[in-house]
Formats: sequence, structure tokens, C-alpha cells
Amino acid sequence: MKNRGSEMKVAIVHNHERKSNEVTRHLLLLLKKNNIEINDHQPDLVISVGGDGTLLSAFHRFSHRLDEVSFLGVHTGHLGFYTDWRDYELEELVQSLLVHQEKSISYPLLDVKISFRSSKPDKHFLALNESTIKRANRTMVADVFIKDELFERFRGDGLSVSTPTGSTAYNKSVGGAVLHPSINAFQLAEIASLNNRVFRTLGSPIVIAHTEWVEIKLQDSKDYLVTVDQLDIYQDDIKSIYYKIAEERIHFASYRHMHFWHRVKDAFISED
Repeated sequence: MKNRGSEMKVAIVHNHERKSNEVTRHLLLLLKKNNIEINDHQPDLVISVGGDGTLLSAFHRFSHRLDEVSFLGVHTGHLGFYTDWRDYELEELVQSLLVHQEKSISYPLLDVKISFRSSKPDKHFLALNESTIKRANRTMVADVFIKDELFERFRGDGLSVSTPTGSTAYNKSVGGAVLHPSINAFQLAEIASLNNRVFRTLGSPIVIAHTEWVEIKLQDSKDYLVTVDQLDIYQDDIKSIYYKIAEERIHFASYRHMHFWHRVKDAFISED
């Protein structure tokens, strides 16, 4: 099979822990030894070294090139949901880049649009895991619209909107379902909703098809916190937040891509 080393351009994103720095240095030596070009601006493949948080950082750094780049994760601890290789498998990893045909598997992303009461333009983001909405000090009151129709008035600590791969993260901790990433949908889960004889919400997570959208219309307040993956967004005049499945998808290099349910079992049940 054709040696692809001279054709591939690779970028490495790593955290700054000692072990990750050591692994990155070793990986760079192996890539250069095999004539694989290091290109931090226009890579074909982005390798993250660290954990799932490092891969999230790599995704946001290259989210403007999702049609041209694929991702691969090297974990310096336990295998994560986005990392397929361990730090002691670098030689095997580099050899797989040289001898395998390029393949990838794609996962859905969440399109997030924040609108404001003032004349400032909307802000757009892509999320790989989830986006949450909370208030700093008081109960959050928000109207939840699905396909422009009012579904419920929410009262509680906040709301979490997640992708299928992100369903194993914060979404799971608030009682959401774990969705296989082949399902092109997103999930809305309540965070400590207020339910009594006066105020009622559905009280269950809901799965929204890719053909539908959700808009969260907020009361006028200056203390909302919106998160998009690991990004914290503080704005004092948020009017509403609009969610849908993004047209873009993230691509993971599938030289050795682990089965999703194996990851779930490894993370939450047992380790083989």
C-alpha cells in the first residue's frame, strides 16, 4: 500500500502537563522521522495529546476547517470518548498513518446562535459536547419553543442541550439519555426544574430531530451564563438562544476508532 507520509500534514494540540509535553516531543520526532509534515495552520489531521478536554480545544481551534480536517486523540491517562490511542502506542499510531488508506467517521455537532436585546449582531458557535444556560443567583425562567411553537415555561436552575457524543457528559449527570452518535439529533435536559401544583414542566429529557429546532427565550436579566463546551459566555442582554443540529460535522480519523458502546462501558461500568 502507498506510503502517505510525504503527503499528510499534521498539527498537534496538547495541554501543558508534563506527561503531555513529553508525549508531544516523542510524537514530533516520530512524525519527522517518517517524513510527515507538521503544519499548524492548514493540517489534514489534527492530533490532540492529553484528554477529552484537549480534543475539545483542538476542535474549537480548527472549527473553521471542518470540511478539510479530521481529528485523532492520544490520551495520556484513561481512554476517553474522543481519544482512541494511548501515550505508549505512538509508534503504532504513526505507522498506521503511513500504511492505511485515509478513512473517517463523522459525528453531529450543535449549532448555537445567541441573540441580544440590543442591536449587537447574533453570535454563532459550534458545540461538540453541549451548551448550557444558567442564571447566577436566581431561578431561571425561560420559554422553550420547539419549531416556533411554545412547548413549556421552564423554571429551575438551567437547561442543557447536548449532541449524541456529548450525551455522556453533563447531560448524563442530570438524567439525560445516552444517544449513539449515528442518531442525527440533539437532546434537551432540565437542570433541577421546579415542579409543583403551580409550575409544571415536562420533567423529562427530550430528543429533537435534526429537522427541528429549539429556541430558549429568556427573561430580561443581566446574570445569565451560557456555556459552549468548555467556553464560558457572559452577556448581560441575551434575548434568546437558538439550537439546531449543525450542517457541519466533525470527522475523526478511523485508523482505529473504538466502538461507541465500548467507550460507554469502559467509562461507566467496567474496564476490560
